[in-house]
Amino acid sequence: MLRYLPFLLVLALWIYAFIDCLNTPEEEVRGLPKVVWVIIILLFGEVLVGPVAWLVAGKARRAPVGGGGTAAESPRARRAEWVAPDDNPEFLKSLKENQEEDKKDDEALLKDWEADLRRREEELKRRESGEDPQPPQT
Repeated sequence: MLRYLPFLLVLALWIYAFIDCLNTPEEEVRGLPKVVWVIIILLFGEVLVGPVAWLVAGKARRAPVGGGGTAAESPRARRAEWVAPDDNPEFLKSLKENQEEDKKDDEALLKDWEADLRRREEELKRRESGEDPQPPQT
């Protein structure tokens, strides 16, 4: 079983580099056009030249999340930009406004339903008493 391990690792790296290259946006590809990188990965995948070249030189890598970078890129600065919905007063205000609008819409709909129900009850009473029903109103 261990004799197949190197082959499986090469195959896994080959597949990873190929899928990574296909999923990378064109503006993040360095050096060569994306189509050329795909061909290099496919042609030289068995000897690891293509996938390793892609991982080293083909894709623009981002700085690590935890360290490096300028003060504006620090985790604290990023944390200030992103606020949980429960802590964001603007989001909570928009929820309250939406609830008020929904409540008004629901009240208007309820009044329409009640008026329609009353009209149908009156029409049903007229039919039961033998009177000529009025033509339906549209």
